[in-house]
Parts: sequence; C-alpha cells; structure tokens
Amino acid sequence: MQNWFEIDHLSVEQLLANWRWLCSERMRLVARNAYADLFLCDETGGMFHLDVAVGRLTKVADSEAQFRQLAQTDEKREEWFAESDERAAAARGLIPGANQCIGFSIPLVLSKGVSPNPPYVVDLYEHVSFLGDLNRQIADLPDGAKVRLRVT
Repeated sequence: MQNWFEIDHLSVEQLLANWRWLCSERMRLVARNAYADLFLCDETGGMFHLDVAVGRLTKVADSEAQFRQLAQTDEKREEWFAESDERAAAARGLIPGANQCIGFSIPLVLSKGVSPNPPYVVDLYEHVSFLGDLNRQIADLPDGAKVRLRVT
C-alpha cells in the first residue's frame, strides 16, 4: 500500500462516527495504515494515532511536520505503518484498495492467544465502524474479561 498519506478521498467524519466516545474533538485525517489505523491532527496541530485494533488514541507528535519527518524513519514506519507486515500481507495477495484495509477474522482486541487468525481485505468504513463500536462496548472491562459477542 505505502500510500499512507493518500487520504483526500476519505471522509474523516464517517471514519470517526463510532469513535466519538474516544475521539470527541474535531480532527483532520493525515494518514492511515493498511490495517485501518488512523493518524489525526487536532485543532492545536497535535498528531494522534488512533489504533483501531485495541481502541487507543495516543499523541505521537506535536505537529504534522514533525509527524511527517518521523514517518520517514525506519523505526516509525514499522511502528506506525507496520511496513514489514504490510509487505508480507501483499506477498500473500492481501493488497487493499483505496477504500479497503486488512482485517482479521477475530478482532485483535479479542484474539489474545487465538491462532490461526486469518487476515482478509475488508471495506475500510465498515471495519473502522465495527471496531469503534466493539471497542466502545468493552472499553471499561478489565483485561482478560470474558466477552460474549452477539451479532444481530
């Protein structure tokens, strides 16, 4: 994918609709990775990483310029964009399109110790929305709590 900054066609409001419980401020989308993590800039210029897999919003830079500079380093490309995982997925034929991402059969927040957990290409908006709702519902549970999923 490596077109992490090609996001002009995406609607940040639609992507964040089910994440307002965690990300209530107005934010602008700056980048995203192949696994649907979002990199957002707030109104003060701070840069944040929304890790959709585990429902965590973390400040990663004080400005977009600083974020873009850090994103050029091997270390941050691996940490933020999972560059080697993305290449490995592409080698297996998992190449998401502009409105797609790579998801997992069992959401990572629930899959601790579950193997195999096959990845697949999925619609970006549906995936981010689902994970926002799921993470909201389990946000107050302690680690290791038992969860029963009911799909309706």
